[in-house]
Amino acid sequence: GGGGRRRKMAAAAAAALGAWFWNERFWLPHNVTWADLAGEAGPAGSGLQYPRASHVLSALPLALGIFAVRLLFERFIAKPCAIHLGIQDSGPHRAQPNAILEKVFTSITKSPDGKRLEGLAKQLDWDVRKIQRWFRHRRNQDKPTTLTKFCESMWRFTFYLSIFFYGIRFLWTAPWFWDTRQCWYNYPFQPLTTRLYYYYILELAFYWSLMFSQFTDIKRKDFLIMFVHHLATIGLITFSYMNNMVRVGTLVLCLHDASDFLLEAAKLANYAKYQRLCDAFFMLFGVVFIVTRLGIYPFWILNTTLFESWELIGPYPSWWLFNGLLITLQVLHVIWSYLIVRTAYKALMRGKVSKDDRSDVESSSEEEDVTSNSTKGVLSPSSNGSNRSNGHVASGQWTEEE
Repeated sequence: GGGGRRRKMAAAAAAALGAWFWNERFWLPHNVTWADLAGEAGPAGSGLQYPRASHVLSALPLALGIFAVRLLFERFIAKPCAIHLGIQDSGPHRAQPNAILEKVFTSITKSPDGKRLEGLAKQLDWDVRKIQRWFRHRRNQDKPTTLTKFCESMWRFTFYLSIFFYGIRFLWTAPWFWDTRQCWYNYPFQPLTTRLYYYYILELAFYWSLMFSQFTDIKRKDFLIMFVHHLATIGLITFSYMNNMVRVGTLVLCLHDASDFLLEAAKLANYAKYQRLCDAFFMLFGVVFIVTRLGIYPFWILNTTLFESWELIGPYPSWWLFNGLLITLQVLHVIWSYLIVRTAYKALMRGKVSKDDRSDVESSSEEEDVTSNSTKGVLSPSSNGSNRSNGHVASGQWTEEE
């Protein structure tokens, strides 16, 4: 009776929702249906096919596999490398146990103001400076060691470098790498090759693994921004796969991978206290980032997705969405480029970089109470790398991971 009716209504609602979501008039160009893309993409028996929505599900178990490989890599490869470079597996100075201060820290504030500090000083008969130092040590003791950060960056460096070279090798023989109009000839009836499938699904799986690991990685102030960024990237990769915009998608992916490994290399040099090497990598990262994101991306990628595709296939609903997302990405590129240039300019002007707004480790030595601004130099030709590191070397763009 009633249970059967409810099941039928739920099934009907699910079917209606599915029909609405997979509306061919939204996803596909005029006069193209999902049935057209369900068959073989080549001669009978060729085994060639077009991208299918079900393919993207294989990225989820692969993402878990990547996460497992990462744990093994960090433990058996990155950690021995870090120790060989002299990076200690020791955390910052721990605060001495104090029930009153611990209660204030956990229940009220991690950074007490002057009035509260004076009140605590009277209550404990301690010097205000001593209480400030206690709070700083207490904040630091929960934060990751340089070894942990080195291992995380080494994993990202290895993956970004590997996927970039795989992408370049793959695209070097792809006709659309040399002539972007090839992205739209006979669209959407473009067969999916095995190498293209692996490249796309591997990139998608890596971003899913970043989504998982963001909850276990070093917590930073831009956690929410990066979470939304990863979500948008996953959406763009998935979306472009399902309506077979994979040719131009591979160009976007490879272009974004070009600078990411240089950023991680700069971090690795920073953690290992090779300051001049860090400065060189950061300069190279900045140049490559700006050339690829403000030069090649708009004049090569956006040119083909907006103008060449309009000319060859014409606009349709999902075309507008796809280009809207790509233009949003360009806005982010401009913001991040500004942050990079600002960091570089400050470093060159001062010979050092002021404290990172979203640094994951604060200065922890007593001497640095006085010299809180003498943090490690980035791009500083005079820096010898002997100062302490205060976490990441640059500002917000240091976590930018396309």
